[in-house]
Amino acid sequence: MSRLRRIESEAVAAARSFLRRRTAVFFTFFFPVILVVIFGVLVRTQPGGGGLFSRADAYYVPGYLATVVLFTPLSRVGSEIARHRDGHRFEKLATTPLTRGEWLFAHTLVNVGVIGAASLLILGLVVLSTGAEIAVTPGLLLLVPFVLLAVVLFCGFGAILGSVADSQDGVIAASNSIALPLLFLSDTFVSGDLLPDWFSIVEFASPLTYFARGVRTLVYAPAGGYAPPLGTYGNLAVLAALSVGFFLVGAYAVPRSA
Repeated sequence: MSRLRRIESEAVAAARSFLRRRTAVFFTFFFPVILVVIFGVLVRTQPGGGGLFSRADAYYVPGYLATVVLFTPLSRVGSEIARHRDGHRFEKLATTPLTRGEWLFAHTLVNVGVIGAASLLILGLVVLSTGAEIAVTPGLLLLVPFVLLAVVLFCGFGAILGSVADSQDGVIAASNSIALPLLFLSDTFVSGDLLPDWFSIVEFASPLTYFARGVRTLVYAPAGGYAPPLGTYGNLAVLAALSVGFFLVGAYAVPRSA
């Protein structure tokens, strides 16, 4: 069996497994939707009024997209590894030609499809519910590689969490403990000028920062004059480098036996 065929078979099996878990499918799309409703519709202030959520609606689009590119792969891949380990499936996989990198790549492909669909849903919902003005330009197509690279990065991160956690409950607890701070402290919903000066170190260390800043240059900068550090392509390059690094480490961390 060729490498492509092995990856395809594992990806199809992973997609069917995900679709059979209706609760997981529901909350994959429900969580970011409810976040948009709470923050984008109910909790909002007038632009220019100062404080949290006082900027134009388009400024916060990266934060809404970050909910799916961060939470979904962290929890799904981590939980999948824990579930495979508990069911001794990695012992069986060790007897097949499927490598750890191929296994993670197949599950990453499934996450790319799921999160891509969720991102389109969130983007449309934000525009319709908040009135966010997003300039439709050819550069907006760069949203695709930004989302793709972020999914790859956090799938790798999820694989690392799943490998070090001792149970599926441990994976969920660890992923939430990491994802929640990252979501709000990576220049997504809370801008750096509202935080202490020393906090720039935390923003620099968070991989989600480069996703948020890069996406913001596409959806907000044309109208808001936003000019983040590194710019669009600089943030994309950093995100790409981090994605490769996290994926390689995650692939190495995937267990070969229980």
